[in-house]
Amino acid sequence: MKKKGYIHDFSLKHDQIYCKDLDKGFTANDFKVEQVFHFEGADSSPNTRSTLFLISTKSNDNGTLIEEDGMYGTGNLAPELLEKFKQHK
Repeated sequence: MKKKGYIHDFSLKHDQIYCKDLDKGFTANDFKVEQVFHFEGADSSPNTRSTLFLISTKSNDNGTLIEEDGMYGTGNLAPELLEKFKQHK
């Protein structure tokens, strides 16, 4: 994905996605989920599933976010951020 311009790595914070390299966070209004890829392990159990999100930001700091299955059921994310990712479940 880096060859396609998704060069940054994002992680989830309570009310934003965060890029450590940029030391910058993006709220739900600052980015768009462009594409989603779902992966499962050989046994299809929940702990072997993960999702890759391709993300573009308004500032053109594009990148990826990899999250294990289960982020939708946690109370750790702000509702607006959770809703942004649930649209692509």
